[in-house]
Amino acid sequence: MNYDVIMIRYGELALKGKNRDTFEEALQRSVKLILRPFHAVKVFRKYGRMYVKLNGENATEVMERLQRIFGITSLSPTIQVEQNDEAMRKGAVELIKSLDPQPKTFRVDTRRADKRYPMSSNEVTRSVAGEILREVEGIKVDLHNADTNVEVEIREEGTFITVQRIPGAGGLPVGTSGKVLLLLSGGIDSPVAGWMMLKRGVTLEAIHFHSYPFTSERSLEKVRDLAHKLTRWGGKIKLHVVPFTEIQTSIRQNCPEDYLITIMRRFMMRISERIAKKTGALALATGESLGQVASQTLESMNAINNPINIPLLRPLVSMDKTEITKISRDIDTFELSILPYEDCCTIFTPKNPVTRPRVDLCEKFEAVLDIEALVNDAVERTEIEEITTKPRHETVVDLF
Repeated sequence: MNYDVIMIRYGELALKGKNRDTFEEALQRSVKLILRPFHAVKVFRKYGRMYVKLNGENATEVMERLQRIFGITSLSPTIQVEQNDEAMRKGAVELIKSLDPQPKTFRVDTRRADKRYPMSSNEVTRSVAGEILREVEGIKVDLHNADTNVEVEIREEGTFITVQRIPGAGGLPVGTSGKVLLLLSGGIDSPVAGWMMLKRGVTLEAIHFHSYPFTSERSLEKVRDLAHKLTRWGGKIKLHVVPFTEIQTSIRQNCPEDYLITIMRRFMMRISERIAKKTGALALATGESLGQVASQTLESMNAINNPINIPLLRPLVSMDKTEITKISRDIDTFELSILPYEDCCTIFTPKNPVTRPRVDLCEKFEAVLDIEALVNDAVERTEIEEITTKPRHETVVDLF
């Protein structure tokens, strides 16, 4: 079937009141960016809808890319017809007959946004349904559980008919909610947390703590690959690579073993806060889930948060591992995350880490360390890499 226009719908954006134009403009920029390889398409918007005029481009390929854009709730490949009864009836029949396999039941829904059109929505629905019943052999109307839903939209900018409504990514357009710095490890959780923050419209940067030679160059490459996966949803990402070996060594030599993870993460928070302020990020984000491991009890979270004043977001806090793993598979980060390359959070894991650390004890144990010098040195030696949307490996398909 040769479709004319992809119709884009968005839900939350309609609730933004006076800021609605700002959100819609951001969404339109994202759509234009992701469709740059399709030179013939034209993107335009009217109140409550956005359209991609295909001009001969492949509708399926265009929609595959659009499904990765946050802010889109659903999209439909449509044919555009003249705004008259005969054209709508014939267009609906053409779409039904193009389906394989042929549906046995259908229903028609009409939305008459252009009130100048003389027929009511119910009149259009009855007319279109009657034509389908006459022209398509063996098909019946089912208002409750139809195989196919024929949607007719009569709008000032045109009349559109579709038999498909494809779910979008939802959420808010990237770039409408400020900047967040993601603590990105090589595990399953933090890439999912990054994806969920992108879904809420943030611009994402990432920070990774690298403890060479305790952790290998391949472990860092794995993190770069995970960041690249996230660029397919939110565009290019700056990755801040922090040299963490000296800090980890100092903590291991001077602090009790059961407090190693807690104190290590307190240092990560201090460094991340400094980097966030330098980059203009308004919050940090982590992949922590309440109770999942020893460092993710409420007492641990409180002790780890204590040294910083910047907001710390934990989008996975109420999710279990099964839910997180499902999302990681859906966004194609799972296979990378389970590659057996250790990160700095696993190499010095104590046998019996404290599960209810006390802030006063953390401060007592840290008193033997030159916190300011260690943090300043790590921040100054942090290297910034730009992870672009270009393929890092031949098997990765660039969508921006």
